[in-house]
Amino acid sequence: MSEHTHYRKAASAGILLGIGMGGFVDGIVLHQIFQWHNMVSNWIPPTTMEAMSTNMLWDGLFHAFVWVVTLVGIMMLWSAAYRREPIPTLKSMIGRLILGWGLFNLIEGIINHQILAVHYVRQVPNYTVYNWTFLAIGGVLFILLGWMLMKAGQRVTAERSLPDAHKG
Repeated sequence: MSEHTHYRKAASAGILLGIGMGGFVDGIVLHQIFQWHNMVSNWIPPTTMEAMSTNMLWDGLFHAFVWVVTLVGIMMLWSAAYRREPIPTLKSMIGRLILGWGLFNLIEGIINHQILAVHYVRQVPNYTVYNWTFLAIGGVLFILLGWMLMKAGQRVTAERSLPDAHKG
């Protein structure tokens, strides 16, 4: 494997960890703390104990999925570190985490909120404002911010790898 291929393994791990973080923030903050929605609250409104139980089951399955994604990201990063392969700079890694989080928000928002309508960001009469704000800020803005940090971190890496005679 080339050095660039090894770097991609650690870099991909950062994006997967960001996807997992995005899922956990969604589940913990929006599902549990704010209680704005559950995984299938648009299909099965949690108005009875049975419906709440069903929603909690789907929330748990959702958390299990993002846990597995996070575990895969951790194992990929561990594998790269164990083999002493190059890893992204801190700025680039933070960018990858934010990029992954934004990808999670954008993909989950389009599929679950727009296409399948299993739930909305907030189960209120004017849910559209919440859905589009979530896609714009949590999706597009996070992806752009993550990408900019990633690129800025890569420039730092490229500058550090130049011989002293070429720095100016």
